Amino acid sequence: MDSRGRVRVSKGQRQLLLAEFERSRVSAAQFAKRIGLKYSTLAGWLQRYRRTKPKGRARAVRLLEAVVEQNAGDNRPLVLELAGGAKVEITDAKQAVLAAALLRALATPC
Repeated sequence: MDSRGRVRVSKGQRQLLLAEFERSRVSAAQFAKRIGLKYSTLAGWLQRYRRTKPKGRARAVRLLEAVVEQNAGDNRPLVLELAGGAKVEITDAKQAVLAAALLRALATPC
């Protein structure tokens, strides 16, 4: 602790805490409370950490359940029902590429 009563944390300890936070899957406020740190301090650490973090890490794979009902001679479209009630109908194999691009664009934060 310093003369103002603030807890001093080394750069190495800070990096370990930030890595633990990312694994914890709890909110930053909950994590800060759990380790006895002010939320604003943790938020500042996170901002600096994420700015300097290497960008080459791959995003997590998200899976989508597909239920295919198969009937002989049936030419019904493939219907994707998205969150929020939106539906995408694919009637041709060429449209699958466009649908995949659309889903990627929808997954990208604005």
